[in-house]
Amino acid sequence: MRLKLVTAIALALAGTPFVASAQTVPAVAAPLAQVTTQLPRGVTPSHYVLSITPHLDKMSFDGRAVISIEVSHPTDSITFNAMDLSFAKAQLQDVNGKVLGTPADVTVNAQAQTATVHFKQALAAGHYRLALDYSGKINTQPNGLFVINYVSTHGKRQALYTQFENSDARRFMPSWDEPAYKATFDLTAIVPQGEMAVSNMPVATGRKLDGHLASVHFGTTPKMSSYLLFFGLGDFQRATTQSDGTQIGVITQQGKVDQAGFALQSAKSILHEYNQYFGIKYPLPKLDNIASPGSSQFFGAMENWGAIFTFEYFLLLDPSFSTQGDKEAVFSTAAHEMAHQWFGDLVTMRWWDDLWLNEGFASWMENRTMAQLHPEWHTNLQAVGVREGAMSRDAIASTHPIIQHIATVEQAGEAFDTITYSKGEAVIRMLENYVGPQAWRQGVHRYLQAHEHGNAVSDDLWKAVESTAGGKPVTAVAHGFTLQPGIPMIEVTSQECLNGVTTLQLKQREFTRDRPDKKPLHWDVPVTVQPLGGKTQHLLVDRGEASVRVPGCGAILINAGEAGYYRSLYTPAGLAAIRRHFADVAPIDQLGLMGDTWALGMAGRAPVSEYLDLVDATPAGADPQVWANIAGHLSALDNDYKGQPAERAVLRAYAMAKLKPQLDRLGWTVKAGELAPETLLRTQLIAVLGSMGEPGVLAEARRLYAAQIKDPAALPAALRKTVLAVVAEHADAAQWQQMHAQARAETTPLIRDRLYRLLASSEDEGLAKQALQLALTDEPGATNSAGMVSMVSWQHPELAYDFALQHKSQLDGMIDGSAAAAFYPRLATASTDPAMIDKLQAFAAKYMASGSRRSVDSAIESIQYGITLRQQRLPAVSQWLQHRHQG
Repeated sequence: MRLKLVTAIALALAGTPFVASAQTVPAVAAPLAQVTTQLPRGVTPSHYVLSITPHLDKMSFDGRAVISIEVSHPTDSITFNAMDLSFAKAQLQDVNGKVLGTPADVTVNAQAQTATVHFKQALAAGHYRLALDYSGKINTQPNGLFVINYVSTHGKRQALYTQFENSDARRFMPSWDEPAYKATFDLTAIVPQGEMAVSNMPVATGRKLDGHLASVHFGTTPKMSSYLLFFGLGDFQRATTQSDGTQIGVITQQGKVDQAGFALQSAKSILHEYNQYFGIKYPLPKLDNIASPGSSQFFGAMENWGAIFTFEYFLLLDPSFSTQGDKEAVFSTAAHEMAHQWFGDLVTMRWWDDLWLNEGFASWMENRTMAQLHPEWHTNLQAVGVREGAMSRDAIASTHPIIQHIATVEQAGEAFDTITYSKGEAVIRMLENYVGPQAWRQGVHRYLQAHEHGNAVSDDLWKAVESTAGGKPVTAVAHGFTLQPGIPMIEVTSQECLNGVTTLQLKQREFTRDRPDKKPLHWDVPVTVQPLGGKTQHLLVDRGEASVRVPGCGAILINAGEAGYYRSLYTPAGLAAIRRHFADVAPIDQLGLMGDTWALGMAGRAPVSEYLDLVDATPAGADPQVWANIAGHLSALDNDYKGQPAERAVLRAYAMAKLKPQLDRLGWTVKAGELAPETLLRTQLIAVLGSMGEPGVLAEARRLYAAQIKDPAALPAALRKTVLAVVAEHADAAQWQQMHAQARAETTPLIRDRLYRLLASSEDEGLAKQALQLALTDEPGATNSAGMVSMVSWQHPELAYDFALQHKSQLDGMIDGSAAAAFYPRLATASTDPAMIDKLQAFAAKYMASGSRRSVDSAIESIQYGITLRQQRLPAVSQWLQHRHQG
């Protein structure tokens, strides 16, 4: 499952041929009794035969499940997961389908999300079939079976989809809804004739029924976890291609399949790449990607085996609206979800503790594959951005280990976060760099081969990689970074040159943003040292300290290539030497140095000026992604200065002087042959400068917006999103109403949804209030309303939070249940009002379980950090800016 738009891109693997080794690591599966569960042990499903009949007019469905089970010891009851299901009948059958005894009683425990079938006589150990007739609800949010209402060029339409991860299959069928309970599934659906039904497997048989209905039966799935089952139904259109003998499909609403051409061809090339890389061929006969209008606060796509679900904004490219960034997002989303077909579907984590085995690996694989298959996009530098995103979360007290104990469904939902995805990806990148690409790949193959169609834990992966790593202590290194939270910091305590050789003394400490006196944890840290222009040296700082000798007396990098997951703290003289030669530093190391100096400065571990000094040292012709980093950080400072108009004006003057020449160099029009990062930088510069109110940029954005009202071609597609965003942020009442009219009239969900989000981005508090009221209506669409409230919170966190709490009963029905725990606290994250901390604590006490309050803790820490930053860091920034102005 994918959380975010674009994560960073790992370095491409060396192009050495892969030969699958005959040697494998034996699979030693833990007894099921030792796996975390919320169900009684003793009954295990092996096969589900499901029949589903949706009734959209009633927002309900009827179902029948015949589940083949093994009873390991005598019992007079069977308990399974069920949520919002009502049971009409329960029967026990023998393996041939013969009914045993009288219908059984079923009791439901709504709080535990379970149902229990009670028998009058105890069942002997053996094999049975449990037959259940039941009914359930069709939801308006992506949980269980849900409906999407959308407006198309053919009028109003409805489509049905399912979303089960992490624990919502129980809303669709009685099931053992935990990842360790793998089984096969046969699904039959009774649907309106003329509509397309889709599931994990191809349609096996179909026949017409009375009443304009049809029965569609799908082939039997491979053995898989319940959360990977999928069903979709609607007025769909399908395009197909072939890759390595597998049929690749993309399914869209009618009339949009032409916008899926890039996604279809991407899936074809990605599947071939993965078949080669993993050394295990994709095992299903088809792989569909199903596009849905709408959105979720929790996810953008879901890796159902053979039937990937993706919201349209991550799959379709509208030539009138989509950008280079959208194109990269489509590719990376497909690469992420397709990586899950092996890491997650073929081999599944045993329990949610090891969710990162799915998400961290898929995140790493998506970015490695984008760099591999689209080198012309130059995305490899984005690996630093992934690491920085992870470290931003990992540096605060409420962080958690990558591998964490999950006890409840709510905690499982909280586990889908930056640590699981981005830190997981960054640690994999570091370990691959440490053992070497070929050894890593060989280990991954052994891991998959040993556990295919089963479940695994993280140590299974470490053992497999360690068996190919030539004696390197992979498990010891991995444990430090996955079993404990936080960020190591490698400090250069001394740097002395004698007789043409520099000796560095290194010490491992810990970097935190909010606990300066914290006792450091210990990691075994792979470190890569390189003098500028020289050869790299690799060492493992495993005893807290290390010494390394480097030829020459010049500038030296201690995380060369930026593969390491650690902060680098140089001596003042060492950093000054690097700064003097900053133009000669590789772009990826420039980004790494900027990330370290920014984080250290904002945490009070080094002078804030060190980042700004690097900005001044950046040559005008630096890599576009370096300038994108600068634009992003200057934009962050601009936001931090909100409420301090005089100081903000000084910062804006500096930012505009730095960034406007870059935009002038690029121009407002895409040039033939320009690099993809230049195309992306142009839109970012317009967005940042426009947000800051740079007069020329703001005027041009408004001119283009006004022109496109009469002539849509006047606004280039590559700039449309950016220009609309600039105008929306600074809109007056008339422009806001004009954009609102555009949103109402728009018939393309991909564009319509975006317009409603932009209506909620105004800096004007009065217009923000109008957007909040609009969000509570049916107009934006049920899956867009919560997103509008979130958008308001970027500019007006206190307003959005108070409004959401005042209308909580309405908003609860507009929030994806998987995101409910985090939705309200996140609205407050951008606040710097100390009173918000008390509000969040009161919210947690009233609405949240004591063990599932991480989102509140994180929001409070962000507020406290923002207050500290304004009080203790911004004065130093202002002083630097004033000194520079005077100089």
